[in-house]
Amino acid sequence: MPKQVLMPQLGESVIEGTLTKWLKAKGDHVDEYEPLLEINTDKVDTEVPSPAAGILLDILIPEGTVVRAGSILAWIGELGESAEPGIPASLHAAQAGQFMSSAAPAPENALLNTSLVAESSSGMQPSDLGFISPVVRRIAQENNLDLRQVPGSGLGGRITKQDVLAYLESRSMAPVSEQPVVQGVRKPEIPVLDAQSTPTPFLPISLPDDEIVPLTAVRRMIAEHMVFSERTSPHVTTVMETDLSRVVTHRQANKDAFARDGINLTFTAYFVAAATSALITYPIVNSSWSEKGVIIHHTVNMGIATSLGEAGLIVPVIRSAESLSLLGLARSVNDLAERARKRQLKPDEVKGGTFTITNHGITGSLFAAPIINQPQCAILGVGAIQKRVVVVSDAAGNDALAIRPMVYLSLTFDHRILDGAMADMFLGEVVKSLANW
Repeated sequence: MPKQVLMPQLGESVIEGTLTKWLKAKGDHVDEYEPLLEINTDKVDTEVPSPAAGILLDILIPEGTVVRAGSILAWIGELGESAEPGIPASLHAAQAGQFMSSAAPAPENALLNTSLVAESSSGMQPSDLGFISPVVRRIAQENNLDLRQVPGSGLGGRITKQDVLAYLESRSMAPVSEQPVVQGVRKPEIPVLDAQSTPTPFLPISLPDDEIVPLTAVRRMIAEHMVFSERTSPHVTTVMETDLSRVVTHRQANKDAFARDGINLTFTAYFVAAATSALITYPIVNSSWSEKGVIIHHTVNMGIATSLGEAGLIVPVIRSAESLSLLGLARSVNDLAERARKRQLKPDEVKGGTFTITNHGITGSLFAAPIINQPQCAILGVGAIQKRVVVVSDAAGNDALAIRPMVYLSLTFDHRILDGAMADMFLGEVVKSLANW
C-alpha cells in the first residue's frame, strides 16, 4: 500500500512552510529516514526524511510552493503501484493540500480557513473560493477588495496573489464609473492627478548582458517582510555615540576566563546586556502595537540579526534575556550564531522576539537606520567600533583631547508607540550602561 509523505509541523507555532527543494526525483528509490525534501520556515531550512522505504511514485507539490502542515506532498510505494489509491486526482488538492503559490510569510493572527460560496457582481458563477492565503487576504483588506470579484487561476479556481494584483491593476486603469462598488465597503477615494503629478512606474533596466538571479525563498521572504514593515509602522531613527573604554577593558580582562569555558566573549554580548537592562528600565520599548492598545512584554526575547552572506539574514532569538548573566548571554550569542550559519536552527528559535539588535558594524558600517522587525517596537543598530579623538573632562572640569574606542548606536522605532523623547531616554540608558560598565 503506498504511503503518504505529509508536510510536518516543524514547530509549535509553525503551520506552514515553503517547499524549497526535492532531494529525490519521481521514480527514485528512497530509504526510510533518508532526506527527501527541504522545507523553509521563517528562513530556517529543514530536511524532511522519508517516512518509508520504496519508490517515489509521485510528487504532488512543486518547489517554491507554500504548504500547510498536514498537506500531502508525495506518495511512496513499490514499483508498479499506483499513487493515491482510491483518491481521484481531481479531488486530491481539496482533501490533502490547501497550499499557496505565494512564498510570502503569513501574519501570525491570520485566519487560515476561509471558505466562501457566493456570486460576484461581475457575473461570475458561484464558486468555492477555498483556501485564501494570508498574503492574498492582506492585499484584499488593504485595498478594500471583495475577493468574490477576482477570477482565480489557481488549482480548482483558487485565488492567487498574482490574480489579486492583476485585478487591482486592471481596476485602477478602468474609468471611475466602471469600478465595482461592494455593498458594505466604503469605496476608497481616488485622487485626481494632473499631468505633472501622474506617477511614472519604475521599470527594471534591461541590458544585453544582464543576468537574472532567481529569488530564493529566503530572499523573497525578506523582501516581503521589509516592505510590510515599512508600510505597517512609521519609522523614525535617532543616533547617539558612546565610549566603550570600560567595555574594552572588561572584555580584555575576562575573555580568557570565558574561553576556558568554551565561550567567545564578543562585544555583541555587552550590547545585548545593555539593551536588555534598558528595556527593563523602559518597558514601553519592549512592546508591540495593536488596535486595542500597546502590548508591553515583560519578558525580553532578544533577536540577534545574523548574516548568512549571500543567502540573506536571519534573526535567532535569545529567550528571557533578562534572566541571563553576561556569561549566559555570551554563550547564547555564540550558540545561535554558529547554528544559524550552519543552517541548524529550529523554526521556533526565530520566533517570538520582542526587540532586535543588528550589529552592522561588523562589515565596517559606522551607523545605519535599520528596518523594524515586525511586530516589534524598535531595533538597535550597532556600528563599527573606532578609535577616535574626543574631548574628555576630568573631575575639575578641565577638558583634554583623548583617543577613545567609540561606537555609534542607532535606534529605529515605531512612532505610533514612542515619541522622540522616550526613544532618546531609552537609547541614552543603553549609552550610559556601556560607558559606565
